[in-house]
Parts: sequence; structure tokens; C-alpha cells
Amino acid sequence: MSSPAKILVIEDNPADIAILRYGLDRLGERYELDVLENGERALEFVQEHRSGKRAPDPCVIVLDLHLPRYDGLAILREIRRTPDLKHIQVVVLSSLASPAEEREIGTLGGQYITKPANLQAGLELAENVMMICRSFAHA
Repeated sequence: MSSPAKILVIEDNPADIAILRYGLDRLGERYELDVLENGERALEFVQEHRSGKRAPDPCVIVLDLHLPRYDGLAILREIRRTPDLKHIQVVVLSSLASPAEEREIGTLGGQYITKPANLQAGLELAENVMMICRSFAHA
């Protein structure tokens, strides 16, 4: 990858962001991490893509399932309804998701992963995210 991987994280917990950032730093690959801290900001991001006022597409969106105000499933549904975003892989994270939530995430083309509880799991998440970005760069 010649340019840095552009990763969008929609997450309200700074510790979860720090674990992902730790894993990405350990990989030693170039990346840019944009963080939206709530569902409201995420919906603004989606709306900007619908209206044509958009930044470059991220190679992956890492989305917390349990956000304040608008949950991750509502955000994922809106991403999939947006032509300029529906091709982007979405990794949905949660400490606990119901079987129905996991099914809907899969139906919407998302990938469900349990939130990393330690630095090793954060490194594994980062490896998964970068693998998606490498695939995105070659698509």
C-alpha cells in the first residue's frame, strides 16, 4: 500500500480506540485513523456522502454496536443504503451481541467481532482491519 490506509472508527469508548491504535502501531504499516464518537456524527458522515460533500472513502469502517443515541445497526443500515458507501467493509464490534443482532449484521454484509479485551486481541483486530485495507487497495 503506497498511501496510508484510511480507517474510520465509530466508537464512544477511548480505551477501545486506544487498543485498536496500539495494534495498528505494532503492525508498522501506515494508516490514518478518523474517529467519530457517536451515532449522530456517524449519520452526519453518511449524509455527507449522500449529498456529495465527502472526504475520501475509508478502506474499512470499524463500528461499535452499542453507541449512544443511534446504535450500530441503525448506522450500518444507513451505510448500506448509501450507494457511495455500500461497497465498504464494516467491522462491527461489541462486547455482547444477541444472536439476532449477529444475524442482522451478517445479512447487511458486516463482519461481527467481539471487542478486544486485551492487547493481543487488539493486535488481531488490527491485523484483520489492515488485511481488509490491503484488499480494498487492490480492488
